[in-house]
Amino acid sequence: MVRISRKFKDISLSFARNPVSNDIMVLNNADAIKKSVVNLVRTRLGDRFFNSLIGTSVENSLFELQSATLSRRLETEIETLLKNFEPRISLSQVKASYPDESNDLNIVIQYNIIGLTIPPQTVDFLLQPTRV
Repeated sequence: MVRISRKFKDISLSFARNPVSNDIMVLNNADAIKKSVVNLVRTRLGDRFFNSLIGTSVENSLFELQSATLSRRLETEIETLLKNFEPRISLSQVKASYPDESNDLNIVIQYNIIGLTIPPQTVDFLLQPTRV
């Protein structure tokens, strides 16, 4: 069964103003979903007050020893999160890796947007441990 979707629209979390309407800027379709995926992955477990199941341990894993086991655990965790809490996408692949000679974590997520006839989308971001 193919689901036909409507136009996706979210508010921009920068709360910047639209110069024409003087309203909050909005994100549409692929941009809105991409921002949602990144926000879900970067949310720590327990940060959402009314649903403590939303989130991952990605941010906390930056200070653990790098290993293939940790990468696979993070991939599984991200897949489970997105399948449960982002119904607008059909997940293709999640890849978590540690670049050589660094303490960074690179995450690549590939997905299709359900109901929109656009090419597959890729979200790629690099997390770096910082101490203040």
